[in-house]
Amino acid sequence: MSASAEAAESRVVVILAVAGLIALLCAANAHLVYVSLASQPDCVPHRRIGESHDNQAYAAAASACSPPIPSEQPRSDR
Repeated sequence: MSASAEAAESRVVVILAVAGLIALLCAANAHLVYVSLASQPDCVPHRRIGESHDNQAYAAAASACSPPIPSEQPRSDR
């Protein structure tokens, strides 16, 4: 083999290796996006805003697991 043929062959190997690594990176990121969209974490116990506890625990700003706040009903005696 000539020197130029060996250089061309090694260049092709490097290009294929880089393309394979980029494809692997894209596949891993696509998997992470899929898992994040497909999963729904369970509710965990935590202090809710308005509840008082003795310990200094953090509270969720807007918990998806919180019980709904009862809406104010219009008074019927008016």
